Amino acid sequence: MRIFIVLGHPDGESFNAALANAYEAAARAAGHEVRRQDIGALRFDPVLHQGYKDLPPLEPDLAESQASLLWCERLVLIYPMWWGGFPALLKGWLDRVLTPGFAFLYHKKGPGWDRHLSGREAHVISTSDCPALYARLWYRNADFTMLARAILGFCGIRVTQRLRIGRVKFLDAAARDKAIGRVCAML
Repeated sequence: MRIFIVLGHPDGESFNAALANAYEAAARAAGHEVRRQDIGALRFDPVLHQGYKDLPPLEPDLAESQASLLWCERLVLIYPMWWGGFPALLKGWLDRVLTPGFAFLYHKKGPGWDRHLSGREAHVISTSDCPALYARLWYRNADFTMLARAILGFCGIRVTQRLRIGRVKFLDAAARDKAIGRVCAML
């Protein structure tokens, strides 16, 4: 399988990076082809200054992101839940990469659209400082829902697995290792 891993935490030394490293190593060990991008290391303007009315040209890192999305069979997003959602830099990456004409295209007549990234699946892995149950009950997993329905699903990518690792700031080394094992088991 061709897997594209996106680390959505801006800090390449974070626990999210450790999760991405583990998923990548497990995928390679299982014989999968893997590409990876770390959001914090990319050079791009995350803001659509004029919305989708006048799209700026893609920076080379974003062109590589689009090429990897076309190449992959599975997208893996790993990010922290901040304020009930995901980091602004990851949202900016999604805004800039999943553009009209590339990821989807509205029909000229009628309310429909074409999902240009159909046939792909996604694994979504999110960490939070609150308990995972709290994120589900209080926040109603808003970040997962937005990705599965309004963003990835809109473009045709089906979320097949999702995992929330809660209480991250309270996890000791053994609990972090257990969480890493859960991520590797997703393959």
